Amino acid sequence: MADTHQITAGFMPLLDSATLIAAKEKGFADAEGVDLTLVRETSWANIRDRLAVGHFQVAHMLAPMPIACNLGLTPLAVPTIVPMALGLGGNAITVSNALWAEMSAVGATADFNPATAGRALKDVVRRRMVGSKPSLRFAVVHPYSGHNYELRYWLAACGINPVRDIEIIIVPPPLMLDALASGTIDGYCVGEPWNTAAALLGRGHIATVKAALWRSSPEKVLGAGARWANENPDALSALLRALCKASQWCGDIRNRDDLAEIIAEKTYLAKPIDWLLPALRGGLPAGSGEIVSVADFFVPFAKAATFPWKSHALWFYSQMVRWGQAIHGAEHTRLARETYRPDLYRAALKPLGVALPVANAKVEGALTAETPVGSSGASLTLGPDGFFDGGLFDPDRLDDYIERQKV
Repeated sequence: MADTHQITAGFMPLLDSATLIAAKEKGFADAEGVDLTLVRETSWANIRDRLAVGHFQVAHMLAPMPIACNLGLTPLAVPTIVPMALGLGGNAITVSNALWAEMSAVGATADFNPATAGRALKDVVRRRMVGSKPSLRFAVVHPYSGHNYELRYWLAACGINPVRDIEIIIVPPPLMLDALASGTIDGYCVGEPWNTAAALLGRGHIATVKAALWRSSPEKVLGAGARWANENPDALSALLRALCKASQWCGDIRNRDDLAEIIAEKTYLAKPIDWLLPALRGGLPAGSGEIVSVADFFVPFAKAATFPWKSHALWFYSQMVRWGQAIHGAEHTRLARETYRPDLYRAALKPLGVALPVANAKVEGALTAETPVGSSGASLTLGPDGFFDGGLFDPDRLDDYIERQKV
């Protein structure tokens, strides 16, 4: 068709690329006039760089990465926007069998409780210091990733200094499992299916999950080159509508087995379906034979899961400042806030009649129960969205939050 939009999107072979894959494979992109080409990549750095040089118009991206690009913190930094999120939850923290044995000996339990696991890990870290043993080494997928910030948040809240008490290194997701099995690292924070894989293969134990650290928390987003988005508003809107419909399809529990079969294909994740179904069904193997039910582990559509909240952007920015990656200031705050574009989201999806939050930001961690909130289109219920330590993030009090979190 003459009006078909040609769009190439990069993605990493992870469970949370499901919405992009479903948009192509279930025909949602075609129905919106989008000829969507998906290109699998091997690292987040490749995703970032290929978006920057124009190989990709959009990409499956780490939620903080576009902010880092706009702050000039990355190589080949070009203006990047986030017109849509790609779901909530999906990460976990997995440790080696040896480390889990140490943690369980001092109180860790196979229920993914972050406070219990954190106390046990703190005890292990202290004992290692007293015994002059090497520091534990944990891996995350990228310096500007939700994984890095949620791992550090968990450690710090449990009394472990992520800078002084342990070592954090960068490992691409596909290499995490082998690094753990070889003893190169003692643990990692990564998206699925790499936590389930470690547990099923007997190579590690899941200590806690993102959905317990920060309920209803953001993970991956759709990143788009700002210049391309400005020059092709109709193409971007069409893609957002396709992704919205795909996220609804992915969110229907009746489609989960079909979704697992699709994303397990060689073109996409190229992994066993058995590695994917636990997260899709909400029951994860801990690693010692237990299956732990996790509320809201994988949320592709419900609870405004695709809405690009500016409060999410500002929380990520606060962590960049906290861990010395960025200098706090009014201009940096503005750049971080304006990276996420709920205005584009609303304009594109209004014709679909889906729930559109009337606010652009919210106090993160304030909801303790399912809560109806103001919306246009369909009705909308959010939450709960609490941090495990009871913390609150008010984006209108960003300066105070950053000051309180200084190490």
